[in-house]
Amino acid sequence: MPGQWLSDTHVVSGLSHGLYYADGQMHDEVYNYGSFKQSRMFAAGVTCSDCHDPHSNKLKVSGDGVCLQCHAPDKYAVAAHNHHAAVNPPVACASCHMPTRIYMVVDPRHDHSLRVPRPDLSVKLGTPNACNNCHNDKSAQWAVEAVESWYGPNREGFQNYAEAFHASWADQADAAKLLAAVAADSNAPAFARASALSELAPSLSSTNITLARANLSDPDPMVRIGALDMLESVPANQIWPLVSPLLSDRSRGVRIRAASLLAAVPTANQPSADHEQFERAAAEFIAAQRFNADRPESRSALGSFFAKRGHPIEAEAEFKAALRLSPEYAPAAANLADLYRRLGREADGESVLRAALLASPQDAGLRHALGLTLVRLKRVDDALAELHRAAELYPGQARYAYVYAVALHSSGHIGEAMTELKENLARHPNDRETLLALVSFSRDGGDARTALEYAERLAGIAPQDSALAALIEELRRLAGKQTPK
Repeated sequence: MPGQWLSDTHVVSGLSHGLYYADGQMHDEVYNYGSFKQSRMFAAGVTCSDCHDPHSNKLKVSGDGVCLQCHAPDKYAVAAHNHHAAVNPPVACASCHMPTRIYMVVDPRHDHSLRVPRPDLSVKLGTPNACNNCHNDKSAQWAVEAVESWYGPNREGFQNYAEAFHASWADQADAAKLLAAVAADSNAPAFARASALSELAPSLSSTNITLARANLSDPDPMVRIGALDMLESVPANQIWPLVSPLLSDRSRGVRIRAASLLAAVPTANQPSADHEQFERAAAEFIAAQRFNADRPESRSALGSFFAKRGHPIEAEAEFKAALRLSPEYAPAAANLADLYRRLGREADGESVLRAALLASPQDAGLRHALGLTLVRLKRVDDALAELHRAAELYPGQARYAYVYAVALHSSGHIGEAMTELKENLARHPNDRETLLALVSFSRDGGDARTALEYAERLAGIAPQDSALAALIEELRRLAGKQTPK
């Protein structure tokens, strides 16, 4: 809708792994809006129609002229700035500040984040850079040295959040701290702050809840939605005071996200003063999914909403509709199986998952869900096989290997469980669940010294955990009584 935020009518994809590089450059086929929102130009109030004719989408001025509408030619359209005096044809502004990626073989698209080239990030994090797009016979380090010889060692670009997102995607111990710094930085692009808030959802803490609360009133609706994303795992009996004010937000996208988070709160537990606002926002959520009813994602989202509201018949119908639209859409199968679990229909859940696996046999999530279903059906050997397959198919998901190891341990395969956990820890050195399991299994096995080593390693990741501190003290006492090996 002209003049309104895009978040009123669309769910804007944030800076997430696979869609963007860690520094915010486009990677997959993303919408230019997400790139442009990261730019200094957007922050300064530049709009699409300042550069493009809104009817034809063509540039309003050809070549560098569109940039020189605002940027002084005697400062920027000179070799002293671009350092490419002898190049023919001449280097354009877009060559360095809006590099292209080619999509669908024939469609070159400019990155609209309008960033300064950062070959130093290429060396450090593996992100691409405009220099080596042309000088592809040179190394990134060569480009770093060239840029430093021109502009000095310090880079002062507008987009300074690459290390935070890289840390998160690489499971580094300091990821939550770095992301929180981005989310709290009022000078960072709102797109990056919103994305950092969403990325912090698995690292919920009292400090991060305070950060989310502060961003629930941000002027940009995408930031408010990011703050809501972070609160997704807050228990239903605690979430209402945090989220309910957003049910009346001026942005439809925010209202819909708030309604989806509060769906798990039973009507009887909702304050009567908020009931009307919730029902109105819930109706908007349902209408949005109905509008996209030809998409399995929307039918599955609606099924999850009905399941949270305690309407299993409606939820089942939506999940089945999603699978009719796309038998390969694994989330609908997993969600339907989970609904059957809650209804005590484990056998039906198994049937759903096995049917989905016929369409998507390499889907690790379906294998994992089937393994858990078989555990509950007490078919241990079959369950272990499926959990093992899930961990093999997706070693990048630490939880799959962790759950498989716990199942092994519960089945009496102690040595295999410890081996699986250690291998998982080697891949994910900061995974808390894996470290906690190693602490617990080592202690239960009578090896307090090894348990202490893992607990102290865990303390480096969660230094404020008082329960962990108490456990370490207990393990130190036990280790002190053991004879060194």
